[in-house]
Amino acid sequence: MSVSVSGPAANVAAIPFPTGWCATDLGSLRPCASTYEIYPLESLPPLEAAHLDDGFDWLGGAGGPRSEHTEHLAAMERELAEAGLALPEGFAAFYGSERLCRAFDEVSVTACWSHLSGPLHSPAEEGARLVRFLRDQQDCVIWYLYLRPSGEAFVVFSPVELESAGWWAEGEPAEEVRAAVTSSLMRCADTFEEFAYRFVVENELWMQANSAGAESPLAPRLQAYAGHYASAAS
Repeated sequence: MSVSVSGPAANVAAIPFPTGWCATDLGSLRPCASTYEIYPLESLPPLEAAHLDDGFDWLGGAGGPRSEHTEHLAAMERELAEAGLALPEGFAAFYGSERLCRAFDEVSVTACWSHLSGPLHSPAEEGARLVRFLRDQQDCVIWYLYLRPSGEAFVVFSPVELESAGWWAEGEPAEEVRAAVTSSLMRCADTFEEFAYRFVVENELWMQANSAGAESPLAPRLQAYAGHYASAAS
């Protein structure tokens, strides 16, 4: 679900964040010079065939028992509603599901873990909020859901822990530091499910490429993803 608001906040010009995909290697398909590298979005496999519609059918659907995040999500929804915002259905369904909410933690080969924050004020745009949902074990990179007053919701990442760095809300530090924090944000996915699909598939593909049974056939979704890189290399 998304909402639109009117008034000054809705009229703030949307910042065109720089884009990129922050991830590790995919074996020989996609090298990585360090733990993470930022890859151009246009270099990634297209996802049209995945039929992403906030239902997470590729993970077996979002039904079943409610997760431990249920009360936190409800409190977050109330706080966002006061600001004229709402969580997208896909995000609420994913973290509200006991079966889905640990999907990132279970597949991450760089020990990323889910860690939901409350709504955080954007340093970049009036009226916008960010919700941290995933972080690297050493906070090399942290992923946030970005919510705009227009109703747009997408995923960004940054090396900055915005919850701890909330000092800009009090007017500190100087404007140039606030600008530096803003410039650290990079847009990596247009929807939460798009991020989830890439994150899960890429980590599954890494494990397959680096396992003792790497010669076994890939699952269809992994084959389609790997095929993009194989085609680009040929």
